[in-house]
Amino acid sequence: MAITNGPLLNSVAAPQKQTLSSNYIDFTSGAGNDWGQQYLPDLMESEAEVFGNRTISGFLSQVGAEEAMTSDQVIWSEQGRLHLSYKGTYNTDVSLFTVVSDIDGNVSGDGFTIADHGVRVNDMVIVAVAGRAIKCHVTLIANEVITCQPYGAEHGDDFTDVADDNLSATLLVIGSEFAKGTVGQGGSAAAGPKTVKPTHKSYNNKPIIMKDYYEISGSDVSQIGWVEISGEDGQNGYLWYLKAEGDTRSRFSDYLEMTMLEAEKTNANSHIVNAGGTDDAAYNSAGLGANSGTEGLFAAITSRGNLTSGVTGVNAATDLAEFDAILAEFDKQGAIEENMMFVNRATSLAMDDMLASMNSYGAGGTSYGVFNNSEDMALNLGFSGFRRGSYDFYKSDFRYLNDKATRGSINEAATSDAIRGMIIPAGVSTVYDQSLGRNLKRPFLHVRYRASQMDDRKMKTWITGSVGGNVTSDLDAMQVNYLSERCLVVQGANNFMLMK
Repeated sequence: MAITNGPLLNSVAAPQKQTLSSNYIDFTSGAGNDWGQQYLPDLMESEAEVFGNRTISGFLSQVGAEEAMTSDQVIWSEQGRLHLSYKGTYNTDVSLFTVVSDIDGNVSGDGFTIADHGVRVNDMVIVAVAGRAIKCHVTLIANEVITCQPYGAEHGDDFTDVADDNLSATLLVIGSEFAKGTVGQGGSAAAGPKTVKPTHKSYNNKPIIMKDYYEISGSDVSQIGWVEISGEDGQNGYLWYLKAEGDTRSRFSDYLEMTMLEAEKTNANSHIVNAGGTDDAAYNSAGLGANSGTEGLFAAITSRGNLTSGVTGVNAATDLAEFDAILAEFDKQGAIEENMMFVNRATSLAMDDMLASMNSYGAGGTSYGVFNNSEDMALNLGFSGFRRGSYDFYKSDFRYLNDKATRGSINEAATSDAIRGMIIPAGVSTVYDQSLGRNLKRPFLHVRYRASQMDDRKMKTWITGSVGGNVTSDLDAMQVNYLSERCLVVQGANNFMLMK
């Protein structure tokens, strides 16, 4: 008697344990026989980390510090330069130097105007004009106009190649010279300052309020689903429905960092329209608009620091020359010995190639120093640090500038405003804190957040609703709220370099 297989049964036996089309229950074939598959699905509980560690937070904690504040703004003062140097014009016919700005280009504000220079009668100065360095003696002061009589000639135009009447010039005070039996600076009858008052520059920044929110209904909470995860913000092990909350928390932590990097202050002409389409007058009444925003790291370096377009990987010799130009600029500023570089991948590789080309000489390409090489040792083509001149640099790849989901995609689309990296000084600076009334030593870079004995707004999280064991309302959901109020303080931005 022949046996006919039913539509759901393949019952032909096989001599060995093997999976054949004739000896398993068919879950799929036949009209309406939508059972399953050959094997039951194998559920992989572990979440695949296809993007690696997705968070970019941690940069500020490495290079700066955090400190509480209780006011609506933070004000700090930075020292002016010790020596007196000014930019202006030099009338070579009558040896008159007219002050236009200080050596950094400041013309007014923060205790300095062009009439408040520190040059005094009987000062010995150097006037750099038309490629010449002319040593002069100051004989008269009339506000911003200084009579600088050359030592080696009657007037400035008596020197070779110095012929025009008014030329751009730079003046540096190097000392003084007085005649016998004369009074000092305090008793001079000539017009002009008698004492040089120290100058300072005052800066301020204001904290901004950042918020985020996550919500899940009670029904979704009751639908159990476990996923094994690891990665950002201490998320390790098995999570239930709070996986999305963990991602929201990590994303908010990144927002805190990205805002401190990218934020800008609005100017007086800013016209901001909110989502409802109302004009800026109504928007400003809500506390935003022309007085909103805060100064982030990139904005601070752009306005008060240094910019460079060098070290782009053209070739090793060119990159080294461009890097030396960066050192020359640091020499003009604070000359801080140790610096940290946070750069994107392309700039990091360009620096590696630059350094590798310098680390070889001779026909055989012998490297400097002594190395314990072997055939089992991996060749290291990267450099984490180096010394050039009197400066030490420690290089690190900055994920924020590489990741396609962060600044990496912006750099690709906005090439003229692309940011390739930054050079940040290590150590601390001494500044005068106007709130405390004393000098303090602080890192060049630190975050100020609002906090008091009653409320700490560094990173607030609270839960409302009636789900998750926290019953505060009759809403059948769990609401997780996030809030932070903070700003970034960039002290001594003249020692920073932004690579664009």
